[in-house]
Amino acid sequence: MAQESIVKIPKRAGLYSAIIPGAGQVYTKKYWKVPIIYAGLITSAYYFKENHDLYALYKTTYLDRIGGNTSDNLNYTNADLVTLTEHYRRNREVSALLFTLTYILNIVDASVSAHLFDYDVTEDISFHFQPIYMAKENANGLSLSIKL
Repeated sequence: MAQESIVKIPKRAGLYSAIIPGAGQVYTKKYWKVPIIYAGLITSAYYFKENHDLYALYKTTYLDRIGGNTSDNLNYTNADLVTLTEHYRRNREVSALLFTLTYILNIVDASVSAHLFDYDVTEDISFHFQPIYMAKENANGLSLSIKL
């Protein structure tokens, strides 16, 4: 009885991962990748929120000081607040970019895994060297054959 080849559909794997991150990896039976995907998404989301909160704090404090309200308890000058605001805005953008890249990589990985799901990796990979004689050219040579 011949073994039936299981075919995974790459579009389906990509769609599953687009709807629920990691679902395409489960579909292609690459279960070990799911925690890595969620670690990347959760970490970048955490840093996005952290940077956004600090960005909002320093921006609001700076705008309040410009408006005449100096009742904050921060020991920063206005120039420091501008620098901190720009720093945390940039870090927030980087975190959003990393979240997006992790999400897209999750989809691409699921699709590629589905393409390669039934790829046959044989154990019989061999090289064969054999001397040959080429009568037409009246020359000796060496033949190399590779079995994949």
